Amino acid sequence: MLKVGLTGGIGAGKSEVSRMLAGYGAVLIDADRIAREVVEPGTPGLAAVVEEFGTGILTPEGTLDRPKLGSIVFGDSERLAVLNTIVHPLVGARSAELERAAGPDSVVIHDVPLLTENGLAPLYDLVIVIDAAPETQLDRLVRLRGMREEEARARMAAQATREQRRAVADLIIDNDGPLAALEPQVRSVWAELTRRAAAG
Repeated sequence: MLKVGLTGGIGAGKSEVSRMLAGYGAVLIDADRIAREVVEPGTPGLAAVVEEFGTGILTPEGTLDRPKLGSIVFGDSERLAVLNTIVHPLVGARSAELERAAGPDSVVIHDVPLLTENGLAPLYDLVIVIDAAPETQLDRLVRLRGMREEEARARMAAQATREQRRAVADLIIDNDGPLAALEPQVRSVWAELTRRAAAG
């Protein structure tokens, strides 16, 4: 099994690369998706978050009100750290479970947005960084995701710098150009991953 960490700044195109690699046959483990799963209604994760932050973070339907919780933690590093101590171990346990379920010859891609920020590179056999210039990221966030420019800049500023991400990379996929330029790079990376997996 080859364990690969995949990361990139917001708007760099990580989701697109993940989708392509899964299409080639990679086992994709998406940390963001798992983080949502572990706090769904009826889970111990949601119960623990409510116990810590109160019932005000729930919608009338009993699901987690993410914007409400975000407004509490994203300006307060101590509260964010508390939330992370609840959610991160649950995400880690679920990721490990999914990894164990993959076959021994699998290429397992862990899609981890904050890999660089949280110092997680040593957990993987290989780290792939999806790289795009900050101006490209900003353009995509505003034009494609409908963010206000100041919100997009704030989200980018809260992440690792381009240089910090590149420093942990074993392989870099340049996604500054059009989609057509991305596919050949991903195909080439997939060939390298399967070669390494086969070599053990």
